Amino acid sequence: MIMENQIKQAISNLKISELNEMQLASIEANKSNEDCVILSPTGSGKTLAFLLPLLAHLKPNKGDVQALIITPTRELTIQIEEVFKSLKTDFKINAAYGGHSIRVEENNFTQVPDVLVGTPGRICDHINRGNLIVSNVKTLILDEFDKSLEMGFQEEMGYIVGQLDSLQKRMLISATEMDEIPQFTGVLDPVYLNFLQEKTEGLTQKMVISDDKDKLQTLFELLCHNKNESTIIFCNHRDTVERVSEFLTDLGVVNSFFHGGLEQQDRERTMIKFRNGSSNYLVTTDLAARGLDIPEIKYIIHYHMPPKEDGFIHRNGRTARMSSTGTSFILLSKGEELPDYISTRPEIELLEDITLPKKPQWETLYLSGGKKDKINKIDIVGFLSKKGNLEKFDLGLIIVQDYSSYAAVSRHKINQLLDDIRNEKVKGKKLKIEIAQ
Repeated sequence: MIMENQIKQAISNLKISELNEMQLASIEANKSNEDCVILSPTGSGKTLAFLLPLLAHLKPNKGDVQALIITPTRELTIQIEEVFKSLKTDFKINAAYGGHSIRVEENNFTQVPDVLVGTPGRICDHINRGNLIVSNVKTLILDEFDKSLEMGFQEEMGYIVGQLDSLQKRMLISATEMDEIPQFTGVLDPVYLNFLQEKTEGLTQKMVISDDKDKLQTLFELLCHNKNESTIIFCNHRDTVERVSEFLTDLGVVNSFFHGGLEQQDRERTMIKFRNGSSNYLVTTDLAARGLDIPEIKYIIHYHMPPKEDGFIHRNGRTARMSSTGTSFILLSKGEELPDYISTRPEIELLEDITLPKKPQWETLYLSGGKKDKINKIDIVGFLSKKGNLEKFDLGLIIVQDYSSYAAVSRHKINQLLDDIRNEKVKGKKLKIEIAQ
C-alpha cells in the first residue's frame, strides 16, 4: 500500500497548495475497500477526488490491469490520463477511446498498464479482441456515471463489469443525485459523500432580451460588451454551433466551435486553443458542459436554453468554480419565455460600450511531432527560443501529445517565427510546423 507521504508527494507534483473538503473526505472514506459514491458539482475537482485514493489501492510491479476507469467521453478520458501522469507515480496508465486507430492503443498495451481509463465502447472492443485481461482488476471507477447512463452506455458498462471477476472496490462519481444505482454496477451499500447541496455563491445570473428572433446580432453585442473575457456559448444543436461560430468569425471575433460531430483530432485541437488562450470564445453543445478541464471561465451564455434544469446547472458549473466568480447570461428573443425550472427572473442586462473585442494574446502553433518522436516540452522551448528568436514571455502553454505538439505563441510574433524556422529541424527531425486551424 502506498504510504500517506507518497500521496502528499503526488499532491506536491501537481503544484497545488491544498486539497478541498470534498477531496480530503474522499481520501479518508476510500482508505478501506468499501464501495464509495461521490456526488459533487461540475468543476469541483472530482478527478483528484478519486485518483488520489486510488493510489492507495495499487501495488507496484503487479503486471496486471489493477484499476479500470470508465468515462462517457473521449475528452474526459484524455483529461484523466493527463492528470494521472501529472501525479508522477511509478504506475502506468493508458487511455482507450474512439476517434483514432485502435492499433495505437494495442501498441501501448505491450507493457500492461496498471490503470486503464476509457470509454465504454472502446474498452469493450479491447476485451473482445483479447488485447487486455481485465479479470484481475481490483478497483472500478465509474466517472460521470450519470452522463454515461444519459448517453445510453448502460449495456456496454454492464458487459464490462461482468468481466471483472476480482473486483474488491467500486467508486461511482456523479454530478447529479440518482433515485437508485443500477444493479449491474454491483454497488450495494456504499459510503456516500454528497456535496451537491453546496451552492455557488460567486455566480451571478443575468438576462439579455434580443429584438431579433435569430439573436445573432445581440450575441455579438453581448460579447463586445463583455470585452475579450473567456466565454462559453451554449447551443442546443450542432448546426447552430457552426452557424453561430461562422457569424462571429465573419464579424472579426476570434472563436472556436466544439461538438460531438467533429473528428477527434479537431476536438482536441479546439480545446487546446481554448485552454491556452488562443481563442477566448467557445461555441459548443452541452458536450462541453461537463467532464472537461476548462479553467477560469468568466462568462456563460445560453444562446439556447437547455430543455432540463440539470443541463442548466451543469452549464453554469463551468464558471464561478471553487472560490472564483462568474456570470451566466440567458439570451432570449422578444416574447420568448423562461423555462419553468427558473423560478426567479434574472435582472436584465443593458448592452453598452459596443466595441469589437481585442484579438487574443496568443496563436497556437502546430508541430507534427510528439512523445513518440522523443520530443518533449523542453525541446520545443529550446527550438522556438534559439531558432525562432522568441523570448520567454512570447511562449505560453505547450502541450505534447504522442504524435503532435501545440505551443501558444504571441500573436504578433507568429508570422516572423514561421519565417525564421522554415528550414530548421527539431532534434534533427524535419517537422510540419504551422498555425493550428
